[in-house]
Amino acid sequence: MTDLVRLSFSIDVPLAERLEKMRAATSYENRSEFIRDLIRDRIVSEEWENNEQALGTITILYDHTRRNLAEELIDVQHSNHAIILATTHVHLDRDLCAEMIMVKGAADEIRRMANLLRRHKGVLHGSLSLGSTGGRLAVKGKRHRHKH
Repeated sequence: MTDLVRLSFSIDVPLAERLEKMRAATSYENRSEFIRDLIRDRIVSEEWENNEQALGTITILYDHTRRNLAEELIDVQHSNHAIILATTHVHLDRDLCAEMIMVKGAADEIRRMANLLRRHKGVLHGSLSLGSTGGRLAVKGKRHRHKH
């Protein structure tokens, strides 16, 4: 078990009530674990803001019947092969496809690639899920285990 530090802090009643409502709306059993994950989320945000090494997932939904679109999307991926870890392609129906592309690299490189994929005509939706490589989230060489 990692060493724990007990903290005591003061916040305004409305903010404390909001915190408790946020926690209650989740599967967190206690306030401490909820706050720890809020801090971890902030650390990941800072990694992205500082253009550090990051992990992300780019998800695109597109109409594969659109002329040359599949080839254009593959070209973007081949041009960025150095940051791609894995790609999953799913046929949603006769015309629609989804791709989830797991990437690792500088945050700005990942954003640039996501934007290149989203801008093509025929891409109906694109999103980028921000993640961490975990280096700044590790505690004394141990990795955090999520209960979710």
